[in-house]
Amino acid sequence: MKLNYFCSLLCLYLVMACHSQPTDQYENVPAAQFAYLLKQTPSAQLIDVRTADEFSDQHLDKAQNIDWNGDNFEAQVGKLDHSKPVFVYCMSGGRSKKASTKLAEMGFKKIYELNGGILKWNAAGLAEPSDKIIGMCGQEYEELLKSNPKILVNFYAEWCAPCQKMAPYMLQIQKELAGKIAVIRLNADENKTLLNQLKIDELPALLYYDNQKEVWKHSGFLSETELRAKLN
Repeated sequence: MKLNYFCSLLCLYLVMACHSQPTDQYENVPAAQFAYLLKQTPSAQLIDVRTADEFSDQHLDKAQNIDWNGDNFEAQVGKLDHSKPVFVYCMSGGRSKKASTKLAEMGFKKIYELNGGILKWNAAGLAEPSDKIIGMCGQEYEELLKSNPKILVNFYAEWCAPCQKMAPYMLQIQKELAGKIAVIRLNADENKTLLNQLKIDELPALLYYDNQKEVWKHSGFLSETELRAKLN
């Protein structure tokens, strides 16, 4: 009986050890390193796994658009050279992670995923300079902050899973605090100029202002309990 017990423990340990080992096949790398590796790789296979609309709005130079949520993702990436490095990115990292995992399963020898996606790329100052204003500009944002003594700004996106999870209680809090704290929700895709100016590199993003001064800032998911505690 004891022998069987110890054998079971040994098997469990070996399985966990195997899963904990880093892989040389797939690497999640920060924006600066991604840019460097991309530049050092001749004829790099660079794929943008977002939608066609997102791709047309902004994409990395020489990227090929293969939508992760499209009907023929596997068939399209299957045409790439499995023996050469593949560089993968999306908007914030959710879709590129899934796509990179699939590429690894398909036998691609080397996969580099852009950590944090386009958001991190832009925040790192790697995007091509542009005078085009998308959505609210800085001056309009300043005027917005003057509209109420206390303001909570929430940047979100429809494709962002944590944003979707937070949306119901964000809207509820918006109604409850009306007249005390102005809760402003801004679609990140429709206000990219602000995103770059405020150096927001992760969604959802929350910025709380008191008399136009930033009191606190939070990036990523925040539970309803945690959010209410920060607002009290």
